[in-house]
Amino acid sequence: MEYKTTDKSAAAPLLVLVVPVFNEEAVIEKSAKVLSDKVKSLAEKQTVSKGSRILFVNDGSTDNTLRIIHGLCERDPVFSVVNFAANRGHQNAILAGMMTAKGTADIVVTIDADLQQDIEAIDLFIEKYTEGCEVVYGVRNDRHSDGLAKKFTASSYYNLMKLLGADIIPNHADYRLVSSKVLDALSEYREVNLFLRGLIPNMGFRSGIVYFDVKEREAGTSKYTFKKMMRLAMDGITSFSTRPLHLIGLLGFFVVIFGIIMSIVCLVDWINGRNIPGYTTLLIVLLISTGATLLSLGVIGEYIAKIYMETKHRPPYIIDSVVWQDPAGKQGEKTSDGDE
Repeated sequence: MEYKTTDKSAAAPLLVLVVPVFNEEAVIEKSAKVLSDKVKSLAEKQTVSKGSRILFVNDGSTDNTLRIIHGLCERDPVFSVVNFAANRGHQNAILAGMMTAKGTADIVVTIDADLQQDIEAIDLFIEKYTEGCEVVYGVRNDRHSDGLAKKFTASSYYNLMKLLGADIIPNHADYRLVSSKVLDALSEYREVNLFLRGLIPNMGFRSGIVYFDVKEREAGTSKYTFKKMMRLAMDGITSFSTRPLHLIGLLGFFVVIFGIIMSIVCLVDWINGRNIPGYTTLLIVLLISTGATLLSLGVIGEYIAKIYMETKHRPPYIIDSVVWQDPAGKQGEKTSDGDE
């Protein structure tokens, strides 16, 4: 499929700011004010068109987040919202926002609601876009605001992903700009096990990087628990790399070689009449071989689980309702029970 090349210098692009939210009642009012001021400032400077807007994606919040957002929509048409029927995860929330904006937006910027990502970097995103980039990644300068444990786990995560063949941008956490061309291409993907941090770089469009400093969270707590981070890492590895399967074969080869060496040692000792207790040798061999087998089955099981989920062809998310507004004055509400 071919995608049309747009003239990026012809007019100010229409921006849709996609903001996934999950139980963010403590910070959503403050975030909305900051984001609204930014979008309106960009429109006044004619950096973006006056039809630019902010799209919240409510990922099944159980607090007052959705009620607050509906109130924001009633007060200001710059706000719109997509509401999931149930919690489907951060990656699916981002995808839903981008697919809702597709066909309207010239550019989409995805950003978290906690205001930790520097919103002023959006100016540089748009500058990179006008220079010809279809994707612009926001990358944090350093991890000085993280604790020691967080720094270690983050560093280990990116090193492991690189080792196992997943092509991702280090210290990039879904703060990015994508063009309408990228949105069209992304709509062709039908993966259930979604990992946008690996998928978008893999698409191959011309890209750029903007570095920014991370701020302290304004309120609330991070929704990325250790369990969710581990799940994200596993999705990234198994979605974009078959190297773990190759490593299993290599591990099996070394275990076999080790077993042969141990067999030769034991046979030589038996021929020389040495007293062979046997218990320690047998225990070592059993532990190593059994551990390698279970590890291999676990990794293979992850890939089989991915295949199982993909063959079901289930939608990655279910949209309960959409409030889609035009800052120019037109607004409306539509309800959908599909995946897009």
